[in-house]
Amino acid sequence: MDRSFVAENARSRQRLRALLRRLSDRDLERELPNGWTVAAALAHLAFWDQRVLVLLRRWAQSGVGRSPIDVDATNDAILPLCLAIPPRAAGELALAAAEAVDRELEDLSDEMVSAIEGLGVGFRFRRSIHRDEHLSEIEALFQGRRHPASGVGGRGRRE
Repeated sequence: MDRSFVAENARSRQRLRALLRRLSDRDLERELPNGWTVAAALAHLAFWDQRVLVLLRRWAQSGVGRSPIDVDATNDAILPLCLAIPPRAAGELALAAAEAVDRELEDLSDEMVSAIEGLGVGFRFRRSIHRDEHLSEIEALFQGRRHPASGVGGRGRRE
């Protein structure tokens, strides 16, 4: 069974940790496209990692099942909440959620991985994909260039 997602998630988590060490409180307040800030984007990452953590724990207790969500509506709905979180706290939440979900994913049995894959819904074991997308967007902002997928709440994205 391919468990390369464990190493990929660890790399993206370390990348997040390093970024948080570099960013000042003022940096966290910098604006991204579509009404988001750096801190709000980090809170957004925390939300999606936390959602996966909740699903994994629920499935461990009750069995694997579908859990559909409208990603675009959810991103639009959480934006005001993400903006309301103090910037440094948003970064801390992102890192704590990444650590927790990565630990949970590392500990998944092969049977659980197979059951989740069997849903056929594109569940993201590789949390690194979503994290790296937004970390690249944030890094591009500080390097003075526009990231090709700018805008946290981009339409049609899977989280």
